[in-house]
Amino acid sequence: MTKALKNIDGEIIVIDNKSDDDSFSFFQNRLPRVKFIWNETNVGFAKANNQGLHLAKGEIILFLNPDTIVPEDCFEKCIGFINKNNCALGTKMLDGAGNFLKESKRAFPSPLTSFYKLAGFSRLFPHSKIFAKYHLGNLSENENHLVDVLAGAFMMIPQKILDKTGGFDEDFFMYGEDIDLSFRIQKAGFANYYFAGSSIIHFKGESTKKGSLNYVKMFYKAMSVFVKKHYGSSKSGLFSFFIHIAIFFRASFSAISRLFKRKKSQKLNKMSSNNKIIVAGSIDEYREVIPLLENVGMKERVLGRAETDGIKCDDTIGSFDNLEKILQLHSIKEIIFCEGKLSYKKIIEAMPKIPKNISVELFSNGSHAIIGSNDKNIAGNIILKN
Repeated sequence: MTKALKNIDGEIIVIDNKSDDDSFSFFQNRLPRVKFIWNETNVGFAKANNQGLHLAKGEIILFLNPDTIVPEDCFEKCIGFINKNNCALGTKMLDGAGNFLKESKRAFPSPLTSFYKLAGFSRLFPHSKIFAKYHLGNLSENENHLVDVLAGAFMMIPQKILDKTGGFDEDFFMYGEDIDLSFRIQKAGFANYYFAGSSIIHFKGESTKKGSLNYVKMFYKAMSVFVKKHYGSSKSGLFSFFIHIAIFFRASFSAISRLFKRKKSQKLNKMSSNNKIIVAGSIDEYREVIPLLENVGMKERVLGRAETDGIKCDDTIGSFDNLEKILQLHSIKEIIFCEGKLSYKKIIEAMPKIPKNISVELFSNGSHAIIGSNDKNIAGNIILKN
C-alpha cells in the first residue's frame, strides 16, 4: 500500500479486531508510518471502520479490507475519477486466482432480487438483467458504471460525503454495512460508481464460505436489518417470506455441491505431488523463494524461473514477457509471482490470463512469505520462513 501512496499525501490506519495470529508482536515497531489500533475484542466490521474514520484526517477516505493487494497506480486513478465525478467509488476486484469478483458491482437487495441470488437463479442466469440483478450481471465488468452498492472491501469516499451520511451503521455486525452506507450516499444526492480503470486482488478465503448455510443465514439477518430500516415493516415481511424459500433451495443445492467438491478435492490432492512450479522473478527473488519451498518439501517440484531482470542462469526457462509461451511449452500447475522487479500492477494484469488449471501464488519483496488463494470460498495458504 505504501507504494500506492508514493505520490499522495496520505495516512494508513489499521484497526485490529483482536487477531489471534500474533499480529501485535509481528507488527510492533515494524511499520512506523502506520497507525495501529489494537481492539481487545472483535467489535465487528462497522464499528472498527468507524474507529478509523474518526481518526482520519484526509479529504478522501478509503475503507480497505486487509486481505487485499492494490496496484501501484490504483489510488491515483481512483482519486482522479472521484474528483472528476464528485462521487463515491468501488473498483474492479479479482480473487486470488485472477477471477472477477461479482460483488464488485451490485444493486440494492429488494426482496425479489435477494431471492434470485440466494436461491441460485443468478448463478444459472449470470448475465440476466432480472435474475442476476443483485450483481448487475448484465453490465460489463470492463466498463465504468453507475451502481447502487459499493463493496466494503474497497470503498473510496470523499470526507464531504461522509460528513452528510455518517459512517457505517453499527447495528450491522457482518454483511450489509456497505449496502446500508451506499444507500445513504445515494439518498444524500451523490452517485456510487463501479470503476473498471484499476483492479485489486481480494483473497476472500478467510471470510465466511459463500456456499455455506451459515453465510445464507448471516446474509438473511443483515438484509432483514437493511429492509426494515429503509423499506419499512411491510416489505420486511415479504422479504422474510422470499428468503425462507431461498434458504430451502440453497440448503438442497449446498448438500449436493459439497459432495462434488469433496470428490474434486480428493482428485486434486492425488495430483498435487506431481505438479510443476515456475517462479516469475529476478534471480535474487528466486533465491529467496527456493528455501521457503524447500522448508515444505516443494523444492523438487520447481521447474525453473521466468526471469524478470534480464539475467539468465541455469534455472532460467524463459522471460516473463513470454510467459504465455512458457506455459504452453511446459506442464505447469503452479506459478509464483515475485513482487519486486515485477510491480503489483503487472502481476495483477497477468493473473486473469493464467489458465484456470494453474494455481497462482505471490511472493512480496521483503515479506519472507508465499501466499495464495485459488478458491474464494475456502481459506488460502501461506508458506513462511522458519
